[in-house]
Amino acid sequence: MTGYPRTPKTVSGGIVLVDPDSSAVRRVVVLQYNPDTLNRTLQVQGAGPDSGDRLDVLRLKGAPVETIKVEAEIDAAEQLEQPERHPRTVELGLLPVLAALEACVYPSSGTVQANEQLAILGTLEIVPAEAPLALFVWGTQRVLPVRITELTVTEEAFDPMLNPIRAKVSLGLRVLATNDVPRGHRAAALFMAYHQKKERLAAQTSGQLSNLGLGRLP
Repeated sequence: MTGYPRTPKTVSGGIVLVDPDSSAVRRVVVLQYNPDTLNRTLQVQGAGPDSGDRLDVLRLKGAPVETIKVEAEIDAAEQLEQPERHPRTVELGLLPVLAALEACVYPSSGTVQANEQLAILGTLEIVPAEAPLALFVWGTQRVLPVRITELTVTEEAFDPMLNPIRAKVSLGLRVLATNDVPRGHRAAALFMAYHQKKERLAAQTSGQLSNLGLGRLP
């Protein structure tokens, strides 16, 4: 038998919005093309030496503050080449896809209207609307509870009705660790699962002192 072996299917990255109480999935936003790069920054949360106590120099207050920056491209060209199969794209371009991303950082209109009614009735304290819990999914090993801190959309091409048909999206994310949410919150359990997976992956490394040119430590 000749020919090339089948290319394994590449999974897509994306964002999943879930109900923080029931864990029910509210929306799945799939990135059309996986970005070539993923920028991650981990800011260490040490107890010293800024505390002034030398006993705290190696202590950690908690998990590092992890931030993620990702830039994705969205293009409707393929769908527009098959208009009979993608009538919504022909009519609206990328507006539904962009709206799904932007809705992640909006409170629901129903909540906003309800709060306005409470204000009219003279309610003294109105609790800010709670958004769904956002999960950044980048493969099966990295399902991270996050807060979207930045969303930039650059629309680059338009159809005759000025609907965008090509765009770039830049997302800024802050990973929610156990000490960022109330005890028992769904995000805490998800972050702990991510933390434990990281420890299991780290345990699979097998570096030796000899790899560093050392027989023993001084």
